[in-house]
Amino acid sequence: MKQLFYGWRCWLPASLWCFFGSLQGTFITRNSRPNIVLFMADDLGVGDLCCYGNNSLSTPNIDRLASEGVRLTQHLAAASMCTPSRAAFLTGRYPVRSGMASSSNLNRDVVWLGGSGGLPPNETTFAKLLQHRGYRTGLIGKWHQGLSCASRDDHCFHPLNHGFDYFYGMPLELRSDCQAFHAPELHRRLRVRLWATTVVLALIPLLLLVPTCARWFPVPWPVTLAFALLALLFFASWFSSYGLTRRWNCVLMRDHEILQQPVRLERLTSLMLKEALAFIDRYKRGPFLLFISFLHVHTPLITKERFVGHSKFGLYGDNVEEMDWMVGKVLEALDRELLANHTLVYFTSDNGGRLEAQDRSGQLGGWNGRYKGGRGMGGWEGGIRVPGIFRWPTVLEAGKVIDEPTSLMDIFPTLSYIGGGILPPGRVIDGRNLMPLLEGRVSRSEHEFLFHYCGASLHTARCNRVEGAFRDAQVLP
Repeated sequence: MKQLFYGWRCWLPASLWCFFGSLQGTFITRNSRPNIVLFMADDLGVGDLCCYGNNSLSTPNIDRLASEGVRLTQHLAAASMCTPSRAAFLTGRYPVRSGMASSSNLNRDVVWLGGSGGLPPNETTFAKLLQHRGYRTGLIGKWHQGLSCASRDDHCFHPLNHGFDYFYGMPLELRSDCQAFHAPELHRRLRVRLWATTVVLALIPLLLLVPTCARWFPVPWPVTLAFALLALLFFASWFSSYGLTRRWNCVLMRDHEILQQPVRLERLTSLMLKEALAFIDRYKRGPFLLFISFLHVHTPLITKERFVGHSKFGLYGDNVEEMDWMVGKVLEALDRELLANHTLVYFTSDNGGRLEAQDRSGQLGGWNGRYKGGRGMGGWEGGIRVPGIFRWPTVLEAGKVIDEPTSLMDIFPTLSYIGGGILPPGRVIDGRNLMPLLEGRVSRSEHEFLFHYCGASLHTARCNRVEGAFRDAQVLP
């Protein structure tokens, strides 16, 4: 009986400790595997957030992440375009290593859902690493790493073949072409040339009718018909793709199932948020990896009515503030489920803001602060400098600011480290584990050099080991 009493006396405090520790989330150890929530905006300028110096837009939820976590001031994308930058983010490798960098100016991104290019199946993503460690992995939003190889249904580049257990979103990206009766965005200059060529070809058979009708000399009818047929075939050859872009490229999927083709934009934001919150609720017992890849803040800037006119900077500012609201809803869910202290949250953008995005109402792209250039400009700072915010309340110091150079490629080895994964052997990983730097165990970034490409061409080299200071990017001759 005495042994039983002592057993109860030992068991009761331990039980209470476990119970209250799980409620408050304050007894998390560094060795436990956290849940992971990754936010990635689309074409957000580093100067668009209050915590990065913008005093005119309201982003309280992203600012909260910065005040409760670590903010990186020299966080850099591996490319200034969506597809190669995201490939580097997912794999921890420069996009030239995985074949995701193109020398063609028209195809620096994956631009057609029906194309055969994409992230090679033999590449290892952080989702695949964590999946092997028992994480439930989900991607909500934009993929933009290709879909199919040999046929439209093989889906060899699909997120589910790259380590994600669940996918809900657009396999390509949101573009102005996805909005009916909106100015086209994809290859706009090429389309103008195609229309001009079509008009010229269509005029030829009409001009050939003039000599016959004026009775100057007869032109054989087969010749006139041949030129008319040529004009028709030429028009059909390009309009069947560019004229139907909204149907071919603007698709909403759940896993391998197509839900909407073309996608209906009115409720897209609400659907994405609903799916993200449902994923957290479904796997709240963890561990889980949730990658929320926003369709914001890319044109056509689809914004809920409650946010239209909410900011001082037109539709773009409204869209930024709506994205911040979505971040807040996810953070509320983590708080409600008592997961905040056991969840690593990260916020970034895939590249800098688009300077050329504008219409009659004004600027439709982001602000890159004091940095020159923007999206698509590989050698300029504005195209590759992005926000970088980490929050892990029980591990990382709140309000810390780090001025060392870091990269989107660093997320791969960092998540591998905290999730207990093993980096793939025989594979060059260009990213570095950020946890020693974030935790304050070291004061310097492990990057000695960072290289920045425009397509497949090296434009900028960045050196970090110069008398203990960080040397700004230098454009190569």
